[in-house]
Amino acid sequence: MTNEQTPRLRPALDGIPTYKPGKPAAAGAGAGAAAAAYKLSSNENPYPPLPGVLEAAVAAAGSFNRYPDMACAALTAEIAERLGVPPEHIATGTGSVGVAQQLLQATAGPGDEVIYAWRSFEAYPIITQISGARSVQVPLTAAERHDLVAMADAVTGATRLIFVCTPNNPTGTAVRRGELERFLDRVPRDVLVVLDEAYCQFVRENRDDAADGGIPDGLEVYRDRPNVCVLRTFSKAYGLAGLRVGFAVAHEPVAAALRKTAVPFGVSQIAQEAAIASLRSEAALLERVESLVAERTRVREGLLAQGWPVPETHANFVWLRLGERSVDFGAACEAAGVVVRPFAGDGVRASVGEREANDILLAVAEEFRKEW
Repeated sequence: MTNEQTPRLRPALDGIPTYKPGKPAAAGAGAGAAAAAYKLSSNENPYPPLPGVLEAAVAAAGSFNRYPDMACAALTAEIAERLGVPPEHIATGTGSVGVAQQLLQATAGPGDEVIYAWRSFEAYPIITQISGARSVQVPLTAAERHDLVAMADAVTGATRLIFVCTPNNPTGTAVRRGELERFLDRVPRDVLVVLDEAYCQFVRENRDDAADGGIPDGLEVYRDRPNVCVLRTFSKAYGLAGLRVGFAVAHEPVAAALRKTAVPFGVSQIAQEAAIASLRSEAALLERVESLVAERTRVREGLLAQGWPVPETHANFVWLRLGERSVDFGAACEAAGVVVRPFAGDGVRASVGEREANDILLAVAEEFRKEW
């Protein structure tokens, strides 16, 4: 006999959106059987592991019959020394998105509210709904930037956590120090503000950025504000996307709560050793980041020259607001041999990848512009 009754699951999971990873590239996806296919859909670093990282990971793999160090003690010490923060202020997790979910587990539940800009990182609504809290999405400005005034206006007695993604994924724009400070001054001290800085290594100042105090380093902001937490990751600039290791820097009560909500042994020893080796390969990291920033500038200037309104980006991607044509543009790119990330009805995010891939993107955009 079959019992038609199913196990009772939490109502908060009803209608939850599914996270959509960047579509992988497939060899031969472009015109012609020998055409190369490039993946520009996941904001990955196109370079191989930094010097010494692969060797460290392989050495660690020799003991994966053992549990990893659950406290990530050596990695925590390395991060603390590098950033000049107390080890007690650091909590690790499975990528910054894993730490973000830990933050929600520690702060928000049914009846609570979580505020973030929209469009922003697509995991925010998912992990908010999983926690049982309600998303409060505040539209970006016409310039694709956080509207921090409107976000502060949206705070209520039910607000428990606010995400500020800077540089913002998928638009690439960054908040300024002055507007951030004014925003934080308005937020109640018992509301946690999370500065999600997954792309901070790609930030570059120019004359326009210097307005209103320039683009701040979240670590400078957190030091004298106990309700500010900074998220960082090894997935982007460091090129460890496949190993899933990120961390938060926060004052001790928040960091301690993150350690309580962490999945035991979530960060593998391979990931820990690779992250330590990556931190110790800073010279090579800076060289690669500068190369990506130069390519980012070339791609954006090429798109601007074609007539596209591309916002200034401080991440390793560019954003095209194409509205209802977003999916069409994504299909055109894929047919030409590059896979980008279309957000239906909104726009397209294209990572900065190999020069050859970026050239294909520019060529597709030029042809598509003629039909716009």
